[in-house]
Amino acid sequence: MQNVYTVAQVNSYIKNMFTQDYMLQSIMVKGEVSNCKYHSSGHIYFTLKDAKGTIACVMFSSCRSGLAFQLKEGQLVVVGGSVDVYERDGKYQLYAREIRLDGAGALYERYEQLKRELEERGMFAQEYKQPVPAYIRTLGVVTAATGAAVRDIINITGRRNPYVQIILYPAIVQGEAAAPSIVNGIRALEHIGVDTIIVGRGGGSIEDLWAFNEEIVAQAIFDCSIPVISAVGHETDTTIADFVADLRAPTPSAAAELAVYDIRQLQNRLSDYACTMGLMHQKVISRYRQMTEQYGMRLKYLSPVNRVRMKRTQALSLEEHLQSAMDGRLLDSRHKLELLIEQMRGLSPLDKLNQGYSYASDSRGRTVSSVEQVSVGDRMQVYVKDGRLTAQITDKQKEAYT
Repeated sequence: MQNVYTVAQVNSYIKNMFTQDYMLQSIMVKGEVSNCKYHSSGHIYFTLKDAKGTIACVMFSSCRSGLAFQLKEGQLVVVGGSVDVYERDGKYQLYAREIRLDGAGALYERYEQLKRELEERGMFAQEYKQPVPAYIRTLGVVTAATGAAVRDIINITGRRNPYVQIILYPAIVQGEAAAPSIVNGIRALEHIGVDTIIVGRGGGSIEDLWAFNEEIVAQAIFDCSIPVISAVGHETDTTIADFVADLRAPTPSAAAELAVYDIRQLQNRLSDYACTMGLMHQKVISRYRQMTEQYGMRLKYLSPVNRVRMKRTQALSLEEHLQSAMDGRLLDSRHKLELLIEQMRGLSPLDKLNQGYSYASDSRGRTVSSVEQVSVGDRMQVYVKDGRLTAQITDKQKEAYT
């Protein structure tokens, strides 16, 4: 009966065969770098290829001290190491111990040459870049109908502004038919009249992204009258389309964020503006209310009725002042009159008569104050407190009393 082996036994047997082959343990292989990835662990995974085949390669972090340059897509290199079998997967690969450059790869060389030509023609110049509208209603997308790129754009656009309409042109983004398909998509969306166009796809090798390095794609982007955002590959991938586009996004997700304004921010800003306008209106209304009140007070002050009232008040005040002044003058005059009365009373003959004195006058009414003024036989009038006496001088005698 024929022997039956396990998969592990077969893989182990093949690994021993590779190990015993001296040539495979120390071999130099030349090829073009493709699918290069730097792992977080420090290992480098890539593929070497030529016109007829490919071989998987890995350089462990412990061997990277022998690598004096940054490994990139399209580089033509010579890799020294050993070919061995990874038993778990049953696949063989080249374990690199050293890598050296052997001239630029064919695709990389074509990329650099086209980049120089387009730059000399001014297609990368900043003055030809169109500004991307801040607020758009329609977003055109040229990418594969299926894949992470279109899903990311749809999800982010819907989250940022669900009112933006997305028009997808399902283009071929890889292979020989990719470049004409992308060009047709740009022209179709331009004809429709969308506000902004995103042209892109997910990441990949230089071969996968090569359609975006074609001159016809660069020319279509440059000639487009609508702002174009390139979103090709991941952040480390740069294509000719990135240099020609009006704006470059590192990923399709970032392109959607750049193209579509977050409506929540707009709503917050509008709320802030509404609040600010409300406060400003309140201030204006308050200011005009104060002005109205001031004008009202001035109108009341200057109105004929108020002026008549004020004049009447002034007249009443003057009347009171005049009355007070008259009363004061009368009181003062009355006081002075009383003083004069008292003085007159002290000098009044009648008062003297009341005290027991009398007053004498001759027949002609002249006051008699001396015996020399009358003669014996003259008639006289003598006034006392209660009447008048008529007397005749029968005798007179002069005496000195002082």
